[in-house]
Amino acid sequence: MLRELRLSLSLTLLLACGFLYRFAFKPHCFFSCRLTSQSQQELEVLLGQGHSIVFLETSERTEPSLLASCAVESAAKTYPQQPVVFFMKGLSNSMRLPPNSTHPAFCLLSAISNVFLFPLDMERLLEDTPLLSWYTHVNTSAQSNWLHVSSDAARLAVIWKYGGIYLDTDVISIRPVPEDNFLAAQASHFSSNGVFGFLPRHPFLWGCMENFVEHYDSDIWGHQGPDLLSRMLRVWCRLGDFQEVSDQHCADLSFLHPRRFYPIPYPQWRRYYEVWDSDHSFNDSYALHLWNYMNQEGKTVERGSNTLVEKLYRKHCPLTYRHLIQGPKALGPGELGSSNR
Repeated sequence: MLRELRLSLSLTLLLACGFLYRFAFKPHCFFSCRLTSQSQQELEVLLGQGHSIVFLETSERTEPSLLASCAVESAAKTYPQQPVVFFMKGLSNSMRLPPNSTHPAFCLLSAISNVFLFPLDMERLLEDTPLLSWYTHVNTSAQSNWLHVSSDAARLAVIWKYGGIYLDTDVISIRPVPEDNFLAAQASHFSSNGVFGFLPRHPFLWGCMENFVEHYDSDIWGHQGPDLLSRMLRVWCRLGDFQEVSDQHCADLSFLHPRRFYPIPYPQWRRYYEVWDSDHSFNDSYALHLWNYMNQEGKTVERGSNTLVEKLYRKHCPLTYRHLIQGPKALGPGELGSSNR
């Protein structure tokens, strides 16, 4: 009798282990999807704290790429006391929540306590800015690079209105940025617009929005983005070349050294997908831009590859790595969103 009882318990345990093993490869089943309350008033209260971390997706996609999931999770981990707001144009106030089985990244992010996913209402976001008239009159079907151009506009407006830090969805955060008003240098006289932060209603961003409209040209890639911030920076400040790893300052604006976000410059973007001879802590960096726009080759994150990108996922977005990177072919070709530069 005792032997039969032991056999029965063993079979039960074996079945239970099999059940858990099956679900280990469907980790999104452990996350409940939630769409943040769609009240505009609640959104403004959330953003009104002035220190949100903001991401944007101006395409219609409702499932974040795995790189976007890592970017948002790493920001939530780096800034645990600050709201991380992800605006997605593909969401709507009336849509039903995506089913767990087909939106694992959406569900994972929605379960993080300081992450909030909201629909992106461009007209409402651009209200009270120089960009609204441009947006309501532009023929979107005739514009080159429209996803990027609309994202360029939205990021300026949201940070001008509410303050905080804007990050592209291919930027992995590793430590907090200590500055209130800053631009991220890619080179001595060239600014990125993939990362920047300001207090609410900063006049620099108002000037950027006016220049955006006055010199609008969607045919030139980056003209409304990094080129815009760079030319406005030259008007705003007189800056020299960077010396060692020290930032530059002009009035209340900081121009942060390229190593703060771009220790690996874009011509060397493949280094993220290589195995390094020694570990690199990136002690001078606040975040790392992975240049997903350059990844036309479809470089992937592979579990067990020991590449730099795999190490970054394991350390800075462990939930995404543990639950969404399932095997050597888990992360497909670089998915080009509107906020991956």
